[in-house]
Amino acid sequence: MPAHSTKGHGMAGTPSHRVSSGERINVAQPVGQLHNALRQRGIRLTRQRRVILQVMDSAEQHLDVDQILAAAQKIDPDVHLVTVYRTIDLLKKQGLIDELDLLHLRGDRHYYETHGPRDHIHVACLRCGKVREFESRLYEQLKEQISRDCAIQVTVSRTEVGGICNDCLAKQQSAAGSR
Repeated sequence: MPAHSTKGHGMAGTPSHRVSSGERINVAQPVGQLHNALRQRGIRLTRQRRVILQVMDSAEQHLDVDQILAAAQKIDPDVHLVTVYRTIDLLKKQGLIDELDLLHLRGDRHYYETHGPRDHIHVACLRCGKVREFESRLYEQLKEQISRDCAIQVTVSRTEVGGICNDCLAKQQSAAGSR
């Protein structure tokens, strides 16, 4: 299954909208973007920090701190939790990752993702917890309108949409029909 939909072209070289087939829309992006961005800014990259950056760059889902630590320790058992927290804090301050709560579907955990080329909307099923990402030219136009109408330069945009996915609706209907 492709990582994105190409319905409705109209943006220079990119589709007017994309929908992830899994949890992350930008999984096909080259690994090493975080590493390169920090190196270009002259920030020291320890061995442990490089491992954490590798985990975050190659993530196919939104990861919380415990998941980042577990994946990093598979590569290097010497990675410590405090280093994960410090690296996340650094990446947030540098504007390279976003911190998400994903509608608190998975409790009070916070999740982290690297920035893609365009902002996107997180779409979550409130029943099964499945999360997908949605990019759209309409979302970009909405941000432009907000910028104009509210006289503000939009630098941060986070949108989450919740509902019941078709799989869960089908299960609900089949369960109701078998009663």
